[in-house]
Amino acid sequence: MPVLPSCLLEALWDQFAVLLPEHVDTHPLGCHNPRIPDRVVFEHVIAALVHGSGYERIATSGCSDRTIRRRVRYWAQLGRAEQVHALALEAYDRMIGLELGELSVDGCITKAPSGGEAAGRSPVDRGKQGLKRSVATEAAGVPLGIVSAGANRHDSPLLVPTLEAAKNQVGELPEHVNVSLDRGYDGHRTRAALGELGFTAEIARKGVPAPIQAGKRWVVERSHAWMNGFGKLRRCTEKRSRIVDFYLYLSAAIVTLRMLMRRATPLYRWDNRPTTKRLK
Repeated sequence: MPVLPSCLLEALWDQFAVLLPEHVDTHPLGCHNPRIPDRVVFEHVIAALVHGSGYERIATSGCSDRTIRRRVRYWAQLGRAEQVHALALEAYDRMIGLELGELSVDGCITKAPSGGEAAGRSPVDRGKQGLKRSVATEAAGVPLGIVSAGANRHDSPLLVPTLEAAKNQVGELPEHVNVSLDRGYDGHRTRAALGELGFTAEIARKGVPAPIQAGKRWVVERSHAWMNGFGKLRRCTEKRSRIVDFYLYLSAAIVTLRMLMRRATPLYRWDNRPTTKRLK
């Protein structure tokens, strides 16, 4: 059984494959084992992302765990996950339209039992190693920019880097942008930083129950829930921050494609069009 519906997997692979450079065999004797096709390795990487299993568990006779590690490291160095996410955002903007005038930013803490460059002591898990991801979404909840940090980092210092990451993915933001934040960002530094960027803000106040002032930022909470559906993000065992970011942006690309297909299905027709609204 495939880990993703074929309509999602094929669309993701089509864009990912275009970004991969052509492999040139430089072995002097030309007698080494044949190279594993990128498509085979890509399917194993998606399985690792969805299930969260170690590479040894998802490895097969046709693709070893060492091959998966080497290829993921190579793709992460090239920044292919960020690029395929940018392509997904471009397609969404062209077919549906990104609502960039309203942004929402929030952080989410997950487990990182192996530690690593992007891990830190988790304040909600008895000091165990954890990972925090700060995500910026547009008005409908499409993830735009992601920043990874240790679980002990506060949300407010990650706000500006997250907005900069969103700007790098979508280009220039509109002249008037409103940012919705929870009460963890309630402070003078946050307001000063947003003022320097020329953004307005709706920040929940401390001491007021959250459901009363949820406002427009519930979409980023939903996006975090969607991203937590990937086992590799719920329990990240990667130690290098570049590879952590690779999986974060790859999951964001899948979430964006899923949202695009759900909203485009009643508006457009194409080959391999999904027949159900529920795309797991």
